[in-house]
Amino acid sequence: MPKISVEMPAELLEDLDEHVGDDGKFVNRSDAIRASVRKTLDVLDDIDARHGRLDDDE
Repeated sequence: MPKISVEMPAELLEDLDEHVGDDGKFVNRSDAIRASVRKTLDVLDDIDARHGRLDDDE
């Protein structure tokens, strides 16, 4: 799996960390960020579909 690096404001990282770990929804930051990216892409695909911007082969 490729690795990437992301810069973000400290307060956003603190908010993210509240959802990570034994008491959180995600095992680690990577899982949380992957879930967020998937959700964002799904939302964008839905918007594109409503506006007829998706390719027929998707």
